[in-house]
Amino acid sequence: MSNIFKGPGEADGPNPNQFLYVGVDIHKDKHTAVATNCFGHKLLEMEFANTAKDFEQFVASMQSLADQENRQFIFGLEDSFGYGLHLAKHLFNSNLPVKMVPPVLVDRARKYETHPEKSDSLDAFGVAKVLIQRIDTLPDYSISITDELAKEIKELAMDRDFLVKEQTRIKNQLHRLLHKTYGSEYQIKFKNPFSLKALRYWKQHPTGKVYLLADDSILKNQVRRKIRRLMDIRQECKEIESELKVMIDRSGQKLPTMNGCGTVLASAVMAEIRNIERFHSPAALAKYAGLSPRQKSSGKTIRHVKSKSGNRKLNMAIHRIALSQISNSGNQYAKAYFKKKVTEGKSKNQALCCLKRKLVNIIYVMLKHKQAYHYQK
Repeated sequence: MSNIFKGPGEADGPNPNQFLYVGVDIHKDKHTAVATNCFGHKLLEMEFANTAKDFEQFVASMQSLADQENRQFIFGLEDSFGYGLHLAKHLFNSNLPVKMVPPVLVDRARKYETHPEKSDSLDAFGVAKVLIQRIDTLPDYSISITDELAKEIKELAMDRDFLVKEQTRIKNQLHRLLHKTYGSEYQIKFKNPFSLKALRYWKQHPTGKVYLLADDSILKNQVRRKIRRLMDIRQECKEIESELKVMIDRSGQKLPTMNGCGTVLASAVMAEIRNIERFHSPAALAKYAGLSPRQKSSGKTIRHVKSKSGNRKLNMAIHRIALSQISNSGNQYAKAYFKKKVTEGKSKNQALCCLKRKLVNIIYVMLKHKQAYHYQK
């Protein structure tokens, strides 16, 4: 259903009044749908459960309305990869046109309302209105091996992120317990108090000489529990990283060959980009990542400012790759490019932004053609 409407002057294009626009607000247990005509007049609203049986009843109701109005219908889903995945697949497998509506467009339209209220019904209605206004630019929902792999990679990456956050909390707790038993000496004993060698030592000697209570069994158990959990997290992270490597190899992508981009960062980039075919150019990918400067000009003053929009997780992953490439053991060409921008009068932050924008070009080419890393001078 892409390019469903012709541009001005192309009289052979379909009439927008021939369609019903169905916006669906997605939730965990129930979805809310609103059907409108091309003028945004609400024709039907219904709520249905997130089950296959209710999906069939929902489609039947929409088909009945379409027959009654003598129109075809188009679905717009605010979420087609999370709780809306099952509905999106059901509609797609039923050969029904489905468009993916970014939530940011619905939120933006709501903010410009005279009375910006929020409810499931209003959200579904907002999805339908965005569907009417941007029918030619919204991407079609499709099921491909690339999308399915990206979804699995993202789920594994999220699992690892949760483990890393838990690991940080436990380390902070163990810091407090070790200081209680050893004082400041525990920081001198090992360069990294959380290395595998150090953890094994703390497990055998959970209390030091500073701790003088006769019965210290409770404290010993506390320390050993934290250490066991840290060791378990370390092992789980290794297992997830091995699974991520298998998934990346299955995709045929060679992103981990890039300097400073190991399995974890490569999976983060691929999970957020999902399918490189969504982007027609490196500039489009840079804008999606929030690495395209935003123009803020007025009159004779022409200037561009740093964008704070875009996918922040993707932005952070590229940022970490850039920092790694300009480190002491990084990429010589990246370091030379960074120094060149600094000598041209840019600040280090600005030079780093330039490097990140250049990395976007490289990532785009690598993913587009499944090529190994090659730095573009």
